[in-house]
Amino acid sequence: MSNLEASPEWDTLGQGEACTAVEVLEPRAVPLGGIRAMTVYRTLPQRQRSLIGAWCFLDHYGPDDVAVTGGMSVPRHPHTGLATVSWLFSGEIKHLDSAGNAADVVPGQLNLMLAGSGITHQELGTDATTVLHGVQLWYALPDAERFGEHDFVHYEPEAVRGAGWEARVFIGEALGSASPVRTRTPDLLGAEIILSAGTRLEVPVRRDVELGALAENGPVTVNGTPAAHRELVYAPPGADTLVLEAGEQDVRVILLGGVPLGEQIIMWWNFIGRTHEEIEEFRRRYQAELGFEPADPRDAGKPELFGPWPAGQPDPLPAPILPITRLRPRG
Repeated sequence: MSNLEASPEWDTLGQGEACTAVEVLEPRAVPLGGIRAMTVYRTLPQRQRSLIGAWCFLDHYGPDDVAVTGGMSVPRHPHTGLATVSWLFSGEIKHLDSAGNAADVVPGQLNLMLAGSGITHQELGTDATTVLHGVQLWYALPDAERFGEHDFVHYEPEAVRGAGWEARVFIGEALGSASPVRTRTPDLLGAEIILSAGTRLEVPVRRDVELGALAENGPVTVNGTPAAHRELVYAPPGADTLVLEAGEQDVRVILLGGVPLGEQIIMWWNFIGRTHEEIEEFRRRYQAELGFEPADPRDAGKPELFGPWPAGQPDPLPAPILPITRLRPRG
């Protein structure tokens, strides 16, 4: 999914701060498109927290009546230095990318796209979808991997169950389930956990991992801290257990985690880099390759970053204008 904001706020959010206690991150509503827009609720990045492990972006949306909003309609747009993770609860999305991958994104199945040094893709809802509901996640690729080849991975995790709970681990390992998906980013975790009303679940975790738990469809308590619907609870490294507790209703939690990335990144629009100049180049080359702006002599002889595209698809998205101030690394 693209960040469709005309003026991405990454450069104005300020420097992320270290946290030594559980904190609750509230969502920010972002319209995905124009007047007839689907609204997404963004909990990463935030002013006080840029990353959880390598996870750097979390949009939560739905249940969304596509007859009212038009649903998902995100034309071709670029990514660099990151991987996108699509996870649905209801509905269907058609994925197409410049590496030639076409896939149906459906509930309970992971679709992971590794952008590497550059890729473009689009995500469009289907006529069969009446209600769209899910999360869109990004994680930053470490410096050693971010200029690697792009890739696309599809995986359908089997459910694991216990007393009052069910989980699907789509990345990493938890609750006796391990995903085979290669992320090119070490020690990541991503899982959907459903708790029956009144259930208390202790999730064993590594002490060197930081975690985020999204209260996806209703309130949940995380390590004794209550979280309302759509809020994300952050838990720092240092504990070997994460405790999730449901109240009077069944709840779904999206659990994310990882060893702290240990690198500073710049994320602006749909690009991740390390310096202002890198982001400037990514934008310039995207605009030129897709015909929005003339080619720059500095890029003469360089291979295309953003790849070929089949005819007959919706028009691509132009990049926003860069801010007049320098983009600052965070993390």
